[in-house]
Amino acid sequence: MPLALDVAIEMAKLNGVCIRPVEMRRLDIVTGQEETFDIPCGATQEAKCLPCAKRNRYLRMAQCREGWHLEAEPVTTPAPATEEQQWLIEFRADVQAKRDHAERVGDVEEVADWDAAIREIDVEINAAGMRGSVLGGRAAPRRSRSTRRRQDAPDLPKRAMSPSTLGRSFTGAGGTVYRPSMFITLTLPSYGSIRSGQGVPVDPSTYDYRRAARDALHFSKLVDRFVQNLRRVAGYDVQYFATVEPQKRLAPHLHMAIRGTLPRAEIKAIAAATYHQVWWPATEEIRFEGEHLPVWTPRADLPDGESHLDGQDGDYLDPETGEILPTWDEALDRLDADEDASPLHVLRFGDQVDAQGVLAGTPDADQCIRYLSKYLTKSLGETLDTDDCARRDHAARMVEALRYEPCSPMCANWLRYGVQPKGAKPGMMPGRCRSKAHKPEHLGYAGRRVLVSRKWSNKTLAEHKADRRAWILDALGLAEDPAQTDPHRYVWKPVSTKDPTRTPLAKRLLRAVADRQRTRARLLELQARAEGQPVEEFSATPRLEVAA
Repeated sequence: MPLALDVAIEMAKLNGVCIRPVEMRRLDIVTGQEETFDIPCGATQEAKCLPCAKRNRYLRMAQCREGWHLEAEPVTTPAPATEEQQWLIEFRADVQAKRDHAERVGDVEEVADWDAAIREIDVEINAAGMRGSVLGGRAAPRRSRSTRRRQDAPDLPKRAMSPSTLGRSFTGAGGTVYRPSMFITLTLPSYGSIRSGQGVPVDPSTYDYRRAARDALHFSKLVDRFVQNLRRVAGYDVQYFATVEPQKRLAPHLHMAIRGTLPRAEIKAIAAATYHQVWWPATEEIRFEGEHLPVWTPRADLPDGESHLDGQDGDYLDPETGEILPTWDEALDRLDADEDASPLHVLRFGDQVDAQGVLAGTPDADQCIRYLSKYLTKSLGETLDTDDCARRDHAARMVEALRYEPCSPMCANWLRYGVQPKGAKPGMMPGRCRSKAHKPEHLGYAGRRVLVSRKWSNKTLAEHKADRRAWILDALGLAEDPAQTDPHRYVWKPVSTKDPTRTPLAKRLLRAVADRQRTRARLLELQARAEGQPVEEFSATPRLEVAA
């Protein structure tokens, strides 16, 4: 016999209700009234929460559809600053002036206090709807290398840039204007022979797992290079909506919808000419492994309010010689001084490049949008749980190849090769990096699964959510109450799992299912009335979630 709670969870999934809601308590500081709300968990993987993952997928599909075939340039003029935003900037200026004065007079403790206040104000500035930092720029100078192209990479034409984001349009015989776009698929090169249809190597001993691991770790940088080259060749500000998905062989590949069109030969030429060089210290020599690992030693304390320039409070030493291992910046300085140095790794795309022209409103466009979002609800390493022993072993070998590969300058694996990670901390051990790139469910790719250019739909994901909420309210005949959306009126606090007044999960699921059914019934009633069909009266008013 099925458990009642399991059936309740299944009914919640069927009705699109989050099965892992976060119970929040809202305090109205005007009336003093307290209410509890269930906030959806917002998971993007169906293994965690199927309803939330589907909701996120549909939201991404709407974002892709709205921005793909625009006929007019998106409005990119920033909105005028509000009074609250102007007041925050003035307040920030006053605090900065006081901080600078304290620094001039040498009051170290007061400088530290003002720095803490400035950090809190900067958070408020971003929360008030302003992008970026007031000071802007970089905290440290950026390392630059020669921009001369590699001799083994073909040159690309460069056209004069146009401020447009739409691409070319074509006029048909009847005067109809067509503005086609493109759907591009890019893959990584081969690492060895693969069994057809299975995605596993014919001979695992000859399969280049190390190169596959490094390509997966730096795949996002190769995509950035491709977009830069694409815009230079196209001659306009190409906008894109792209998703990163796993192939059967576990290598990431890219599906990209771009606004505008280019000849297929140029797309293939751009992919062939795109590369990314990883200028990191060499990893051929393993200096520390097993029980022979570097030892952490604290540095001498500095006066209050001061910190070391590299942000480290200690150093890692060679356990036998006591020699201090070079820091990350020192290792890069040595690399820069070596005229014969070569990059640690060079990434390139494979020969398989697919480019298709797509017209707005056609079945092909809808199919491409569904394909772009097809795997967003699944993890990259989902094949680890398969019943196929060959695929499971292939995934395990890939995870093992990633274990000691440095994933970033902060990776603990640098200690294995005699270099201190950037911002080194005590307790670091090679092979135990906490970055998600080393986790089996990510298979080396730690970047975002969805890549969207800023001028794609001219909306953020939060604005797309607001559009959905506004449509529901309008369909139900409900008006948005400004007092309900005032962020300064309410104080939100999560309900602790140890709180005796916490509502049981089963009761919250049942309440959400009933609310969703009432909402759906109300929408069906309004639709029937709009079509002139007889309906029964429905008087119950749905209780919409605040964070829907």
